Amino acid sequence: MSSFQSDFARTTHFINGTWSPEGGATYPDYNPFDGSCVANIAAGGRVEAQAAVDAATAAFPAWAALPPGERQRLFLKAADITERRLEDAVKLMAVENGSSRTFAAFQVKLSVAMLRQAASWGYLPQGDIMHSDVPGRTALVARKPLGVVAGFTPWNGAFYLAWRTFLLPMAFGNTTVIKPSEEAPMSAGLVHAEILEEAGFPKGSFNVVTHAPGAAEAIADVFFADPAVRCINFTGSDKTARILGARAGQALKRMVMELGGYNPMLILDDADIDESVKATVFGAFLHQGQVCMNTRKVYVARSLHDTYVEKLAAKTAALKQGNPIDPSVIIGPLINAAALAQTQARIKDALDRGATLVTGGKAEGLVHEPTILTNVPKDAICTTGCDETFGPLLVVEAFDDAEIALAGAQNTPYGLSSSIMTRDHARGLAMAHRLHSGIVHINAPTMASEAALPVGGVKDSGWGRSGHYAIEDFTELRLMTMSSGPGMYPF
Repeated sequence: MSSFQSDFARTTHFINGTWSPEGGATYPDYNPFDGSCVANIAAGGRVEAQAAVDAATAAFPAWAALPPGERQRLFLKAADITERRLEDAVKLMAVENGSSRTFAAFQVKLSVAMLRQAASWGYLPQGDIMHSDVPGRTALVARKPLGVVAGFTPWNGAFYLAWRTFLLPMAFGNTTVIKPSEEAPMSAGLVHAEILEEAGFPKGSFNVVTHAPGAAEAIADVFFADPAVRCINFTGSDKTARILGARAGQALKRMVMELGGYNPMLILDDADIDESVKATVFGAFLHQGQVCMNTRKVYVARSLHDTYVEKLAAKTAALKQGNPIDPSVIIGPLINAAALAQTQARIKDALDRGATLVTGGKAEGLVHEPTILTNVPKDAICTTGCDETFGPLLVVEAFDDAEIALAGAQNTPYGLSSSIMTRDHARGLAMAHRLHSGIVHINAPTMASEAALPVGGVKDSGWGRSGHYAIEDFTELRLMTMSSGPGMYPF
């Protein structure tokens, strides 16, 4: 039984429109702030995953054929339910993955906006009529849904990213099976099943299977083995994506991925310092630096450096830390002890190599102070750009030449988000065109998202886009020709 008292408290699998009975194998879902058990979650495997895929397979023909107006009605109802349950969702994210109220409420509101946006996507153009060189032939190119899409949802931006994982394929006629992260199974999937059940979504159109820590492989095996699963939709680390991508290649399945990022901010010599400080603090430390779009490194013009760092340190040190159930807390706990250990190790490595600690550096339990380092050597792990630190750690580097700073920002295998702060919009736009990044914000933080915009990365940050642009990822083209009159054949 769940120990979490909320309207969002279901902890068992959701398969074919039915919650599985309690009493089977479970694992404890812990609160990262105080270590208490939030809930006991169903620990599934091959049997449950196959049942979920079978349900989605059976539901696909009817869901794909559903008129867009009916699909729109369901999405809008789900949006209303999500909006109504904001406070419960905020509380759930606080106790399950350490989200501050700021971050949790932002996720709920963004999810509502995306649901209302997606309600119209069924009316997007679904193909073309093309000219043919053959007399009397008409060529039709139509978009068709893929079939079953299996989604892996992350723990960090759990609520919103789960919506994005299944909502995009469903909006274009696919059915889904979701495997939430074991670190936040309710926030990353089970909550959504409750909402869609209440909204009246057809049985089997959306399914959720949870698993114990370290037991994801059995569920993934089913996803890759069953031919009805035509696409894997994954949000997570590039390390895991390489493993899944290799398996997808062997199985000849499509894969859509949003992965990590080493997101730079460039503060040019004409930038507004106060605006730059606000954008930096928000971009770097939202959700304790555990979001793929968090700012990891700032390149600041040397003429602004000292004043910028002084103001940045003061604003950062003032961020309230503690239990995120308190709505005034900004910095809550890291997700687990491994995340804390990595953050501390990266800070120590940089300091041992001669870096300067501006502020932060300490932890109490899993709550780690937001930390700023300067004078970080190029060989320190936290500044190589090859492996992001998923924690509240920011590196600041002064530059004399904007071209050298731009080259430094490019010197990473990642390419998710970036930011340029400047009063000269033309200069900023010219530089944005040269940044090899899926997202470039001018005079805004790297942490920015809207439901309708095509969020996604390049290079090792994955491929695929959100918003209505996802139609490219979750549909396939079918060419149909129709001839009138006699055919022309060479023999």
